[in-house]
Amino acid sequence: MERVDFRKTGKMISPVGVGTYYDPSWIAMAKLTGIRKDRERRTEAIRTAIESGINFIDTAEMYETEPMVRDAIENTKREDLFIATKVLPSHYSYDKLINSCEKSLKKLGTDYIDLYQLHMQSSNEKIKDALRAMEYLADQGKIRFIGISNFDLEHTKMAKEWLKKYDLASTQMNFNVAHRNIESDIVPYCKENNIAILAYFPLAHGKLTSASDNGKKIIEEISKNHGPKTLPQIVLNWFISKYDFVYPIPRASNPDHVRENAGAMGWRMNKDEIEMLEDAVKEIKATTWFGDHTT
Repeated sequence: MERVDFRKTGKMISPVGVGTYYDPSWIAMAKLTGIRKDRERRTEAIRTAIESGINFIDTAEMYETEPMVRDAIENTKREDLFIATKVLPSHYSYDKLINSCEKSLKKLGTDYIDLYQLHMQSSNEKIKDALRAMEYLADQGKIRFIGISNFDLEHTKMAKEWLKKYDLASTQMNFNVAHRNIESDIVPYCKENNIAILAYFPLAHGKLTSASDNGKKIIEEISKNHGPKTLPQIVLNWFISKYDFVYPIPRASNPDHVRENAGAMGWRMNKDEIEMLEDAVKEIKATTWFGDHTT
């Protein structure tokens, strides 16, 4: 079970986590009817992640998956887990955010949240109010770290500045080897300021999972040095080989895929292998290089 130090805080997490976002129609059905399609299978996928050595689980009040996380973790020691969730902009006022946190704690069946995140940007005043509430929650021991999600560089800097008592621990962004736009601004800023990056859609909506001939060449070359590897494992390993502060969170929906994704941990590509993968993606569009298999 590989563990890395989250931002040098002493909190040890798996370098690959799992996400629990499914799709808008799934969320709408869960919210309106209480029906969570394939709930048992997806809960088992989260449980499989834990059994495979992954202790980092990301959810959100919007996803309607917090109760599934609760079910998946019920037989695991809480101190062995790193649980992250998010609050919606509609709850960014001081009192509403505190109330949202209390609801998330209840749904998750836990006394504290490791990483509490603002889900997306809003007005400056609302963000300030929300961060003030998050610092109160941290004082109370109900959250341990404060993060943001889907913030541009300007608002990331503002959030860091507006926090008075605690550091900005993380940001969560759409980031993968085929979608690297944040490497020009967010990534260097976070590196300089010791801010972790949680990479969602790390397999590009499933486009980085099934290999054509070019993908198979990459698998063959990497496997020569590291033993048998699959393309999802290589693509996820790209994050942890290149950066020590970026953590991919592929979706947990299929236990077999989760078990496979866990194989991205425990090894590292060298610089030449990283460049080989990046060059191949630059030359060939992901939609033609990779298949449409969805994780």
